[in-house]
Formats: sequence, C-alpha cells, structure tokens
Amino acid sequence: MKSNPMNVRFFSGVGSLIALLLASFLNHDTAYGQTPVAEGHSHYHSHDSIVSHKLLFPSKTPDRIIANLTADPAHSFAVNWRTDQQIATGYVEIAEATDGPGFLLSGIRHVKAVSERFENQNSREPLVKAVFHSAVVSGLQPNTTYVYRVGDGSKALGTWSEWFQTTTASDTADEPFSFIYFGDAQNNVKSMWSRVIRNSYRQFPEVDFMLHAGDLINDRDANVEWGEWFYAGSFIHATIPSIMTPGNHEYRDGVLSSLWKPQFTLPENGPTTAVKETCYAIDYQNLKMISLDAVAFDEYEESREVQVKWLDSILRNNTKKWTAITLHYPIFSTAKGRDNKVLRETLKPLLDTYKVDLVLQGHDHTYSRGFAENEGKGLTVVNDVGTMYAVSVSGPKMYESKDQDWMVRRGEFTQLFQIITVSEDTITYGAYTPIGTLYDAFELVKKNGKRQLINKVPDSPVRLRKDFIKEE
Repeated sequence: MKSNPMNVRFFSGVGSLIALLLASFLNHDTAYGQTPVAEGHSHYHSHDSIVSHKLLFPSKTPDRIIANLTADPAHSFAVNWRTDQQIATGYVEIAEATDGPGFLLSGIRHVKAVSERFENQNSREPLVKAVFHSAVVSGLQPNTTYVYRVGDGSKALGTWSEWFQTTTASDTADEPFSFIYFGDAQNNVKSMWSRVIRNSYRQFPEVDFMLHAGDLINDRDANVEWGEWFYAGSFIHATIPSIMTPGNHEYRDGVLSSLWKPQFTLPENGPTTAVKETCYAIDYQNLKMISLDAVAFDEYEESREVQVKWLDSILRNNTKKWTAITLHYPIFSTAKGRDNKVLRETLKPLLDTYKVDLVLQGHDHTYSRGFAENEGKGLTVVNDVGTMYAVSVSGPKMYESKDQDWMVRRGEFTQLFQIITVSEDTITYGAYTPIGTLYDAFELVKKNGKRQLINKVPDSPVRLRKDFIKEE
C-alpha cells in the first residue's frame, strides 16, 4: 500500500509536537535561584532494617503531600509536603488543567513555599529529620480545575512530585457540593483504615473536600503512624482538600502534636494563638463550617471562654444558609460511661439559639445520629427539627454504645464514612460501610427558616457488637 503524503506530513507534525511537549516538560523549569541538588544517598543507612523505613523517613522526593481548604476556598487552597533536609526550599507549580499536556507550554505559576527544618523522635522510634514545606496558592478562579506539583525548583524530576488535579469551590452560593466526614481513624491506619478512605473515594470521586473529626492517629508524635495515615490516603490527600479538627490523641498532657502545624495549613482566623489552626471557620459556598478545639475546650477554662465568645460572634454574624460544626468530643456521648456534660451545657444553648444544622463528631468509636428533641419517637418526617448530631468512627477500634432517646440510628462494630451533599434547600446525608452498604440516611430541608427532617433509615437491623463477638 502506498503512503499518503498528507498522512506523512500529519504524523510528522504530531511527532514534532510531542517532541516539543516532552522537551518543555523536561526543561521548562528554572532553578528559581537555587543550584540543583546533586544525587546523594539516604542519611538513614543504619535504619534500612526498620520495617516501616519508607513510611518513617523522608527523601529528596516530596512525600506526605496534602491539600487543605483555606478560609476562601473559591480562590485559594493550601498544600503541605515533606522532604529530607538536603532539600532546603520548596515551590508549587500550578496551572489551569488542560485536556492534554498543553498546560506545560505556558501559564505555569511558581509559588514559593515556607520551608521549616524539623526534627522529632517518638519514644519508640529513631530520630527523624525533615523539612516541611507549606504554601497557600491564591488568586485562583472559582469552580476551576487546576494541576499542580510540588518540588525544590530544580530541573531534576526526582525532586518533584507528580502533577495532581484539584478543583476550587464555586462562587455561586447555591451550587451543590459534597464532602466526606470521617470519625476516628486512629488505629491500624495502614492496614484497616486505608480501605475506608479509598472506597469512599472510589464510590464518590466527585466530592469537594474531606473532614476528619479528630484522632487521625493514636500517638500524637509517632512518625510511623502519621506515615500510615498519609499512605492510606495517598494521592487522595493531594487531590481532595481536607480539613481536620484535633482529638485527644493529637494531644498529650495538654500539648498539641508537634507535627500538626508543620503537616497541615489550616485557617488562622480562630480566637487566639493557642488554638490557631485547630479552631477556625470556613465559608464554603452557602455553608459556614466551624472547627472547635474540643480538647483545649475541655482542659483549659481560658480556652473554653475564648472559644465560646468567638463562636457566639461567628454564629451571630453568620450570613450563610447552612451551618455545620465539627469537634472531637460529642455533645451527646454514645459510648457507655461517657458524658461530656460541661461541653453540652456550654455549647448547646448557642447551637439552639443560632439554629446550627449539623454537628459532626468522633471519639466514642460507635455510630449514632439524631436530635435532642427526638424523645424516642422514631418519626419519618419531623417538622421544625433542631440540630442534627452525628458521632461516627472510620477506624477499627470499637466500643459499645448506650441506646438513648435522642438517637434515630445507632450502630457498633462498624467502620463508616459519611457523604454529605449541600444544595440550595437540602442537606442529604448518607453513612456507608467500607463495602458501600448504606447504614443510615436522612435529608434536612430548610425553607423560610424552618427545617424539616426526613429520615431515610435503611430497613436493616441495628449492628451491635454482641452480635459479632460473644462474651465468654
């Protein structure tokens, strides 16, 4: 068969374009005033025998990459990552996503990170030396998908991450959006929590952010545990922005994990420096999302007073239609023998006065969802309903619960994640197991300032620990 001259010219042109794009990809970087780092070896030869070596120690290649929401998620996002101490500086490269590699040809922005040398040693681990890099990428367009990568600014591909995609929030208030809410991951994070976060993403890949209600790990400064948490989420952490509120396992003796602020960049609009990046507020379209530092609230009277005063101000001046609060300790505890009475007596009057819609909590390692006025009625439709409270657990550590009137649905011995979708007049909530089984569901409909609850609890039995583990 004779070749067609038009085809020859076409494929020749395609080959030239591919060559140009590859050359651009390999060489478009400038060193940003930094000399490329020479190839070297790990400083951790003596620890090569450690089973979790790769989870524990950093290298020149960025790891533990995570995107966080800012206070203005329609126009910015934050990103953090870690390297070894041979990498002194960090940069974010970002561009609007394209259908192919065309974003490499022009329009790439370079954002310099704040880089912090850091060392820590947990009592059961060797010393870990790292540099944590953090950047806030601002000036973005709403509801736009961007590609970004993080690295040291050199031309060496080995010191850069892959390109990730992430999408900013819409600037249209009533545009629907969704987020995933996780209760405590805490234990066996790599082996048993990983399937929860991964299946949540597989089942609902279009979510806009993730919320972690505390106790992300068990031991606040254990680098292996944090390594497992980042490993479990992998690229999801870098693609779907997260927010998190600290639990008691992020604290010890009243002191927050030294890794919290280096690893995450969260809003700094809280009431005091002491709870900076643990107590904060975010406006996400038509939702006011508030994180309270329940541990500082519980342990320090001064923190309790400033957080209550701040929360009252935030709620009093709130212009968003929907309001959600996340904190680690439940307003209504579910586990046997637990009761956060001071927390409830202090906060619930504010939640009632300002008609907060959702309170998303962890800590009790069981599941329950309901509202204070339920009184065991079990109605499918409830008019003028009060605040909805949820307590959930995503990791494998399990407690028993106590059946209470406020609960519409409860469960034990079940790992769960919750998908919450916010639209103009409705919040839709679904609690799912790691294999995708719907365990609980409801809708909140708000019109003319009145909330209607529509319970959609599946016709399945309540899961209780005693049905799986027989007492001897």
